Amino acid sequence: MNTTEFSMSKQNSYIAIIPARGGSKRLPGKNLLKIAGKPLIAWTIEAALKSDMFEQVYVNTDSEDIVRIAKQYGAVVPFLRPPELAQDQTTTVSVLEDMILRLRETGDSELSHLTLLQATSPLRSAQDIIKATNFLESNKADAVVSICRTEHSPLWSNTLPENGSLDNFIPDSILKTRSQELPSYYRLNGAIYICSIQRMMEEKTLFLSSNCFGYIMSRKNSIDIDDEIDFELADIYLRRSKASM
Repeated sequence: MNTTEFSMSKQNSYIAIIPARGGSKRLPGKNLLKIAGKPLIAWTIEAALKSDMFEQVYVNTDSEDIVRIAKQYGAVVPFLRPPELAQDQTTTVSVLEDMILRLRETGDSELSHLTLLQATSPLRSAQDIIKATNFLESNKADAVVSICRTEHSPLWSNTLPENGSLDNFIPDSILKTRSQELPSYYRLNGAIYICSIQRMMEEKTLFLSSNCFGYIMSRKNSIDIDDEIDFELADIYLRRSKASM
């Protein structure tokens, strides 16, 4: 099925921004590492383009190698990220703010919303992007953030003292409750952030103080590549997906 069949008439206009810094401490060159036969960043670029939700799909990077791959897969890289915004302590919002301001200077963006798509979420699909956008439109929301159900209830967790004692680790009321009877908890998965550009610039965050909703994704599509284990797991699922097409 063509993913655009899920789309709806949008009231707002959107750009996608895929931030991809050249440096990575845990997985060096992570954004360009081959996963299931393609550079990691390619999966996000292709999902964004396939969704047909965006006026433009941008990659924001400080790396000439990422520029080359991004353009090869159809993204636009209007300029390189300045070095001062490519540091370990650089916030994502500061990168987005800089890009929006620079796009406005070139007359390239009078759009209402941006969608942040992290390259480290390669299993996030075009359908996820479409459904999240439609969810924002139907709720007349100012922001939508993707979430997924937690793997285990946080009620079964606690801090641990230095001596490793489990005394009072879990309250008796929780220990005596069957796991299926515990409430469901959800976590941010980092795959999709859709936000009003005006409100992001005002509040300096994508997690707005009001009119912000959670779009629920599957745990599989929520895999976020932070280390080698995540990478290997995502590779398995992506190869299975390709084999079934």
